[in-house]
Amino acid sequence: MSNLINFALREEFSKIEELSKGSKLEEMKKLIDWSKFLSLIPEKESTRGRPPYERILMLRLLLIQGWYGISDEELEFQVNDRISFRSFLDFPKSIPDYSTIWRFREELAEGDTLDYIWNELKRQISEKNIEVKKGHIQDASFVVADHGKQKSRTEPRGREAKTSRSKDGTWTKKGSKSYFGFKLHTKVRKGSKIIEEVAVTTAKTHDGAIDLAKPDDIIYRDRGYTGINTKAKGDGTMKRGKLDIRQEMRNKRIARKRAEGEHPMATIVRCFNGGFTRLTTTYRVFTQQIFVCFAYNLHRLRFLLNGRSGSAI
Repeated sequence: MSNLINFALREEFSKIEELSKGSKLEEMKKLIDWSKFLSLIPEKESTRGRPPYERILMLRLLLIQGWYGISDEELEFQVNDRISFRSFLDFPKSIPDYSTIWRFREELAEGDTLDYIWNELKRQISEKNIEVKKGHIQDASFVVADHGKQKSRTEPRGREAKTSRSKDGTWTKKGSKSYFGFKLHTKVRKGSKIIEEVAVTTAKTHDGAIDLAKPDDIIYRDRGYTGINTKAKGDGTMKRGKLDIRQEMRNKRIARKRAEGEHPMATIVRCFNGGFTRLTTTYRVFTQQIFVCFAYNLHRLRFLLNGRSGSAI
């Protein structure tokens, strides 16, 4: 019966795909070799409870979540509801529920699994021989969270407080606007705009406290990093304060070069409904944002490869 249902779904999806002149999800599914990730994701050791789901299926679920900015509960519903999502998952016989998705993400946060997954993604992207420019851009953006509310002013604050507030999220101010939550730090390759390195901190952490550069990098950064040293051999950091004409011209040159570094977060916010999290701890937000950045890189890679082949995007 399940084979018959899947056959019917495939037939229905082929009609939809023909009418829409191709599926972006199907294109992105073909960009990488998924089998290379299989050995990087530990199998579930426990024999109790429900049998484990196929690991690549779970990985793809987290990418759908990254592209569409939806919760675990909404992800479960949307995958059951949308044929295009089922096709991206290769029409599995059953769909994991939201609690299984949550547990899988928690398991990935243990050990070095996320590093292995991210490095494999970078390796496969590098094999595509995408044209790049000299240098990288480091930038930081807010990932806002619900600050919650305290039931009583007399109750304790911090992790022991009875509050809906994010446990690790912090307040900070930029200009006249206040933000609560976390901060996503990225290092982007000039030319390709592919994200190469990722870090997550609380919102109040100063941008300059995180240096994603390698010793052989040339790094471009905005005024927020003024006076902050970097491991990079080339430091193209904008200056702030009272500047002479030469320094102002230098800032303008760097500003043009580092503008590419804002593209990933702009895409994540505008196209993926990102820039917000319901998660409450730094390590969980980091796991979430790794897959948001993974999703962005596939989205960007599709654009670059289509442009190279002369196809429209």
